[in-house]
Amino acid sequence: MIQKGLARTQLLAAAALTGLLASCAAGPQPSKPPVTGSTPVEVPETGPIKYASSGHAAMDAWRNDFSNRALAAGHDRELVKSLLTGIEPIALWLGTDFQVAGTGISDQAEFSKPIWDYLKVPLGDSRITNGKERLAEAPALFDQIEARYGVDRQVVVAIWGMETSYGAVIGNFDAGNVLANMAVEGRRKSFAEKELYAVMTMVERGDAERSDLIAGWAGAMGQTQFMPSTYVAYAEDFDGDGHKDVWKNEGDALASAANYLKKSGYMMGQPWGIEVAVPFSFDYSLADGTERNMDTWRAAGLTPIAGGAFETGGANAAQLWLPAGAAGPKYLLFPNFKVFKAYNNADSYAFAVGMAGNAIIGQPGPVTPWPTYLKPLSVADIKALQAGLTAQGYNAGPVDGIPGRQTKLALMGFQKSRGIVADGYPTKEMLALVTGTDSGGTVGVSSADGPS
Repeated sequence: MIQKGLARTQLLAAAALTGLLASCAAGPQPSKPPVTGSTPVEVPETGPIKYASSGHAAMDAWRNDFSNRALAAGHDRELVKSLLTGIEPIALWLGTDFQVAGTGISDQAEFSKPIWDYLKVPLGDSRITNGKERLAEAPALFDQIEARYGVDRQVVVAIWGMETSYGAVIGNFDAGNVLANMAVEGRRKSFAEKELYAVMTMVERGDAERSDLIAGWAGAMGQTQFMPSTYVAYAEDFDGDGHKDVWKNEGDALASAANYLKKSGYMMGQPWGIEVAVPFSFDYSLADGTERNMDTWRAAGLTPIAGGAFETGGANAAQLWLPAGAAGPKYLLFPNFKVFKAYNNADSYAFAVGMAGNAIIGQPGPVTPWPTYLKPLSVADIKALQAGLTAQGYNAGPVDGIPGRQTKLALMGFQKSRGIVADGYPTKEMLALVTGTDSGGTVGVSSADGPS
């Protein structure tokens, strides 16, 4: 038995020697990564990040370029990779021409609808009832927000309702993908890229996790729809848990909105606007966007339509605004109205916030009925009006289909030259007069005269 064991040992030794000689004959073997314990040491990636194609050549080219710039700017490599891996075209941004047009400013409801139609949702019974319920459910939360930020609770709730129907509709897009699509589409490329850098800052600071970044179709995030750069500047960790969770944490979301409003100049206890009555012979061209002292408005015959004296909470100046021309409600607007526009730079949006806030605390309006008999102008009509006014020497600004302040001022100038009530409100009648398509018999008729 011992001899058999020795023979076996000799055979094994001979085999091992033969294998060693064969290995030497084959030449040097490739080196293996160093081993620490049983786990190989990974060599960090360097150079440009490699991505699988999105199936869209322009998107791939943009991503490679932007990725390199983000790395060069010092942003975390793994974060850049996680934001840009898997991006793909969204039809809303990179689909047909019709779909792309749907993302234009003039297509948004606050610019494209008559104001009485635009207000139907924010001032609808369910929206106002839900707002009242939200206030009643969390009085301590709103007490704290008012005390800490100095913003009236009904305003915070109105913003919440306007933006996401009290958190019910926050969007379902990935923020990185939406902003990438916006950048590739091109009209707002620099804006979209700035917002992507802000997204990186949010995660790198530890304020949010990569998995949090859910957005609406234009990149706004959370229950109060902050763009990433707004989040970086104003988001609040209201409950002190180390995160600024504007998606799931109502306290963080509402405190962030209040912080934004306060730092934009909101003054607690002051009105955003007061509906007024004007004398019969009033000069409507005073509704030109100029802030005037309250004594000036009193001298011009303006009074609160609800009666009594003006209660302004210390605000001493206001501008007159005619949201539907001389035939509709008339409002003195105070500085808080401009603060609402920091959220969305549209008069109708700011008006909806103010009106909704009032209604939530039991102050509905307006008293004056809307002149719904006036036929609204389409975007194409507004463009024709703008081009016609500018051609006649009244600078209406860009021909963009948005009847903003400059367009209304230009129309006021035209109306004055024709002896028409100069309220700056664009109607079919005014379009016909400006473009020379009027058939006669309407010159001198005012939009304040009501339906015929």
